[in-house]
Amino acid sequence: MMKSKLALFVLAGLSATAASAAPAPVAAKASQEEIIRKRIEPRLGKDVKIESIKKTPYSGLYEVRAHGDILYTDEAGEYLFFGQVIDVKSQRNLTKERVDEINMIKFSELPFQHALKLVKGDGKRTIAIFEDPNCGYCKRFRQTTLKEIDNVTVYTFMYNILSEDSSAKSKNIWCAPDRNKAWDDWMLDNKAAPVAAANCANPNDKVFELGRKLRIEGTPAIFFTDGSRIPGAIDTKGLEAKFASLNKAGKPAAPAAAAALAPVAAKK
Repeated sequence: MMKSKLALFVLAGLSATAASAAPAPVAAKASQEEIIRKRIEPRLGKDVKIESIKKTPYSGLYEVRAHGDILYTDEAGEYLFFGQVIDVKSQRNLTKERVDEINMIKFSELPFQHALKLVKGDGKRTIAIFEDPNCGYCKRFRQTTLKEIDNVTVYTFMYNILSEDSSAKSKNIWCAPDRNKAWDDWMLDNKAAPVAAANCANPNDKVFELGRKLRIEGTPAIFFTDGSRIPGAIDTKGLEAKFASLNKAGKPAAPAAAAALAPVAAKK
């Protein structure tokens, strides 16, 4: 948590306001949420807004959501806590569970018309991946996990965040006669697609906006039909385990460990 963008924003905000006066006055009859918002939000950094405030069932802490992340505070909004809350008895990471929950998406609402589509075997299992053409971990993921796994449909959104020429490469691939082949040629064999015509329409801008909306800060980012995600590459064993968890009736899909291949490949 301390490495999150929110933590950095808060630390920067605290530094910038260290010499300021006392916290903003709060109305006497204000709710706890209002008190916390008025005292904490000005300290979160420029343009960072609190999305929600919720009392937790542990130790009287309040959960503060902002910038897609979570921090904790007391009921008066006088102290901030960065870190992860672990249930010692069950060994559950309650903070991670909440982050996973709030980052869930509606998979069926993804704009699949803006993605490449690959079907292997019967294609009965489905994932969506956001990848940058300059992402080394994305290439490794395709050269290993996606090469080894079968019976899967893969929607690939070319999400250009790593290099200035990422958008040009994605446009060339999208505008190629065979998009899937052009993508594989580049990701597997480093064979560049022909330069696209200047007027060739492509979904680069729309995919970029979508990625920002979904708070994707690195590639690869893998989404599953239950709305969960894995922020980073994963090996074949881990992906199969994730698929198996999706098939367990009545049980939530447990997030698979993404560290088998790599953490989030890169951030901008």
